[in-house]
Amino acid sequence: MKNKYVPTALGLYINYIVHGMGVLIIMQNKDALASQWNTNIEGVSGVVAMLGIGRLVAILISGWLSDKFGRKPFVYLGMVIYALFFVGILFSPSVPVAMAFGVIAGIANSCLDSGTYPALMESFPKTAGTASVLIKAAVQIGQFALPFIIAFLGSSGLWFGWSFVVCLVLLCINALFLLKLPFPDADNKAAEKEGVEVEAAPVTKFKSKPKMHIEGVAFVIYGFISQATFYLISQYIAVYGQEVASMSENAAKLLVSYYSTGSLVCVGVTAVVAAKIRPVNLVLPYTLASFLAIAAMWLFPTPAVLTIGAVLVGFFAAGGVMQLGLTVMGEMFPAGKGTITGIFYTFGSIASFAIPVVSGKIANSNPHGIMLLDTVIAGIGFILAVIIFIRYRQTIDTSK
Repeated sequence: MKNKYVPTALGLYINYIVHGMGVLIIMQNKDALASQWNTNIEGVSGVVAMLGIGRLVAILISGWLSDKFGRKPFVYLGMVIYALFFVGILFSPSVPVAMAFGVIAGIANSCLDSGTYPALMESFPKTAGTASVLIKAAVQIGQFALPFIIAFLGSSGLWFGWSFVVCLVLLCINALFLLKLPFPDADNKAAEKEGVEVEAAPVTKFKSKPKMHIEGVAFVIYGFISQATFYLISQYIAVYGQEVASMSENAAKLLVSYYSTGSLVCVGVTAVVAAKIRPVNLVLPYTLASFLAIAAMWLFPTPAVLTIGAVLVGFFAAGGVMQLGLTVMGEMFPAGKGTITGIFYTFGSIASFAIPVVSGKIANSNPHGIMLLDTVIAGIGFILAVIIFIRYRQTIDTSK
């Protein structure tokens, strides 16, 4: 039978197309915004860092509240707050004001995550990994499209702010689309009151109980590492290409689209494969491959290597490995889905704050050092993936 939540899922994915644009929109308009705020790239990076602060402030509490009050209210709250961000950044007169709206964007992202990830897991309980990975596809569609929108505006002599207006219009249209659509948690509560059986996710069978101080710690640090790895590429690959590999400005900006293309291809592959094999079997090879690709871009910063590397990092680091990590954590620590999402993404939020602060200083004085930093981070990520894989095999019954 057709799943009645497919239209709901479509609306949820559209929100993440907008989110994908929102993640990049400040750095992609860095010159215009730096001029508007009377600052430099370090100041613009500081505004981007505030997204991580807002996310960190809200993600744990929003996850818990989503379990308590429902998914749909938090999806709408995220959409409304994101709309405030796009308007606020566009008309911010200074860095401090823009930072305040950066915090608002982080809160919006937390609300969307806390409502969306659980809603998708509940809508498609037997293919939760695939449903979660498709969020990454939506993000990459947004990140793929935005550089072309900005390039068109620049070549046509149009106001840079139209890129913000596009995001705002998409949010408004999607809010109307989702308004009457059902969400599974509300339907399940109603069904339980009427004594109707609802579809449940497969029950995880354990050989031994997972230990929070081993794999639990590994997961939350992995949340930090995976966010940091692809954040640095998405935000700085254009700067790195232009200043280190001596690419033209337009050619360097297109590296972001190559990165997004790799991510989109990976999402398509992963969405199919993750429905047939355990997600943990993808986390390890993906993390290793992303480490090798980033190391190559650091060691051999030529246009050809950066072009190939951007595609590979998009595929292996940004193609859904973070979402797969969350799915594996949900297997090992079955609990409230909103709460689990909050715990995992808390450290991703720390990365969203800490990494822009550090990378902004490095980019100002030594752009080549950006890729060295990402190489080190990706190497740590591979070590954590090994720990997670080994502990998963030791604790989860994989006989079926």
